[in-house]
Amino acid sequence: MVGRYAPSPTGSLHLGNLRTALLAWLHARSAGSAFLMRIEDLDQSRVRPGYEEAQLADLAALGLDWDGPVVRQTGRLALYEDAVARLDADGLLYPCYCTRREIREAASAPHGPLPEGAYPGTCRELTAAELAQRDAEGRPPALRVRGGGDVDDFVVRRNDGVFAYNLAVIVDDSAQGVEQVVRGEDLADSTPRQLHVAALLEIRAPSSYVHVQLMLGPDGERLAKRHGAVTLADRRALGETPGQVRTELARSVRLAGPDEEDVPLEELLRRFMP
Repeated sequence: MVGRYAPSPTGSLHLGNLRTALLAWLHARSAGSAFLMRIEDLDQSRVRPGYEEAQLADLAALGLDWDGPVVRQTGRLALYEDAVARLDADGLLYPCYCTRREIREAASAPHGPLPEGAYPGTCRELTAAELAQRDAEGRPPALRVRGGGDVDDFVVRRNDGVFAYNLAVIVDDSAQGVEQVVRGEDLADSTPRQLHVAALLEIRAPSSYVHVQLMLGPDGERLAKRHGAVTLADRRALGETPGQVRTELARSVRLAGPDEEDVPLEELLRRFMP
């Protein structure tokens, strides 16, 4: 089951991110499979210098390795452009001029309940005259793919030209031969959308998705900087070693005991394997 880890270089990896990476590595290595590293850096407005290097260094410090070179999404734009062109040629895309505020307001209108975050289809059937009017107003459109069943019409290219996560991820996973995706449960809702794109493009999707419970702070909220020492650098500053941090992460998923301080990665792999 070829696995991968795909961080975005927009900040430091916190303990929850590191635990997901550890579990993704364990899943792949326990199956005797390759483990790939992909940097999801499409949104250059949020990417910050130095974070990619720091993230990779943190993963290596925990003992995680990967096969082949690190792949960056910014080097794969032609693949995404081709995917969008294929969807468009099949009549599966349409321009959407809605702002986020307009989508929220439409979704809350009394025309029937919509799943949280679902697009209400405002621009789906615009006439030629309506399209021309919106173009004349100068508002650049996003591109949405027509959904189906429980999948709403979602964005595949944003109105600033950036390819959307749900398009790029499935194109990459298919092209790289990824068979199992391990990621946070906050991304579980994106899985049907990605499988929908794969079906429309007739490309192979991963056969297994594992969504990991998010790590929470003492207040029960999602782990964040406000919770204190939540990165590997923070813990090192407190005198902890990467091995101790790795063992803490393993302890949170019952791969290490309460009295163990530095369990080698090879031992964690042995314990993880069925």
